[in-house]
Amino acid sequence: MAAHFCVGSGAAQRRSWLSPELKAKLEAVVEHIGQPGKGISACDESARTINPRFEKVGVEASEDRRRAYRQMLFEAEGAEQLVSGAILDPETVFQKSDKGVPLPKLLAERGILPGVKPSLQVYKLPGCDGETVMQGLDSLAERLREYREAGCVFAKWRSPLDVDVAAGKPSQLAIEANMRDQARYALICQSEGIVPIVEPDLVLAGTHTLEDAVEINVRVLNALFSSMAEHGVHLEGCILKVNMVNAGKNGPITYSAEEIADANLRTLRRTLPVAVRTVNYLSGGQPLPDACARLDAINRLKTQRGGDRYAPWNLSYSWSAAIQLPLFELCRDGELARDVATGLPLTAMAAQYVANLRIASAAAKGELAAALVPDVRETTGTAPALS
Repeated sequence: MAAHFCVGSGAAQRRSWLSPELKAKLEAVVEHIGQPGKGISACDESARTINPRFEKVGVEASEDRRRAYRQMLFEAEGAEQLVSGAILDPETVFQKSDKGVPLPKLLAERGILPGVKPSLQVYKLPGCDGETVMQGLDSLAERLREYREAGCVFAKWRSPLDVDVAAGKPSQLAIEANMRDQARYALICQSEGIVPIVEPDLVLAGTHTLEDAVEINVRVLNALFSSMAEHGVHLEGCILKVNMVNAGKNGPITYSAEEIADANLRTLRRTLPVAVRTVNYLSGGQPLPDACARLDAINRLKTQRGGDRYAPWNLSYSWSAAIQLPLFELCRDGELARDVATGLPLTAMAAQYVANLRIASAAAKGELAAALVPDVRETTGTAPALS
């Protein structure tokens, strides 16, 4: 049987003060986003993050190219069958399409719910050897009202945590500081009618083993849900976006997708309340073939062990780089048709985007069959589309 509520000792559930109407509104958004086989498209890179992706393939970055690129993602034919939500950078929230339609409205009209990344910059905790917390809580409520007015119905807050077992990272102080911030953020979101996606992210760099990763992820998630209980967060009205439990990418041991799947399911069963209805894994620097193979293994193992009776959560994806980096590589192909205004091969990029989403959505259902995606585990280039 799955654990119903495994939180740190001493946690007390504070009664939620949200009205029944507001709870129902939040839960409806979660239900839409958590549709089986659909994921969340993470399109929330800041200009500082996405500009180098353009520049790396010889394209000058600009605000209008960023806007046109995101519009292409949002209008891609077939994407609405594969993604149920899209996370936007604040810049994108206030942009309009070529036809003058606000981009959040464009998404919503296609059945893709728009969300936003409201966190600001990381801040180093004094005396904590470089460990960080995220800034932005003090002005969060005011900014959420602006984003809600622009059409956003959910938000995402990332708390990155470095792993260095020998150095004692993440420290208990860093874990608790970040998870309390996550709980405060979630409470503020819900008070403003916004569904919070909470995102603790243990960075994949390091030499830790898979069992180290299980132990550390259990500590982090227990701290998160303990704090959310103390804050009175309505768990049915939030979403967990989390790293896949995995060994450090610089470690000496290579683990199979099945071993990683077992580690992830064990971690969730030890920490995650059944009230949380959907989990959307981040890719964390994994290339698309690896991320898909592991997500597929997680869902297949869940089915083998009893399905929702064993792991009563929708287990899907919320990926950015894994899905989108291959799109930028198309800019190197001089034979592709280009958009006149931006010089980008938008038609080819849209087709590749949907192809990659099809693979990810198949993995979210445990249906990444080798017959449909030949050698997906060894593919290093642009991922093939499902037939």
